[in-house]
Amino acid sequence: MAAMIDYQSLADFRYEIRRFLNFSENAARQAGIEPQQHQALLVIKARRPGSETTVGVLAERLQVRHHTAVELTDRLESKGWICRSRSQGDRRRVNLRLARPGSNLLKMLSLSHRDELRTLGPRLLQSLEAILAHKRLPGRHRKQRTRRR
Repeated sequence: MAAMIDYQSLADFRYEIRRFLNFSENAARQAGIEPQQHQALLVIKARRPGSETTVGVLAERLQVRHHTAVELTDRLESKGWICRSRSQGDRRRVNLRLARPGSNLLKMLSLSHRDELRTLGPRLLQSLEAILAHKRLPGRHRKQRTRRR
């Protein structure tokens, strides 16, 4: 056959992703934070210079509904990990930033994640490269994904 789907590479890639996600979820829980809360702290910390992290941005980056992001920010704020403030430009917008305890927690978790990626990364990259190296059938294109709103 001209081009078969490389199921083994896809399976290997998903396995390596799942291994990392399993590590991440366990590391977060051992640090006393839920995995989604950890992801939220990362989103807030990773904002680009000059941009604001709002509840809407958080919802988009975590792929959750707006009200779920609001509940998540409530929990993070109650634990002292984040602070909320009104946007200067648009008082309807709420900006999120890390508080010192949240920043310290995220730093500890990020260091352990970086160390784990040094171990898992080569296998993850190898499985991704195997998928990307696989040839597509001529004239066959992936369907365009529609963006969730």
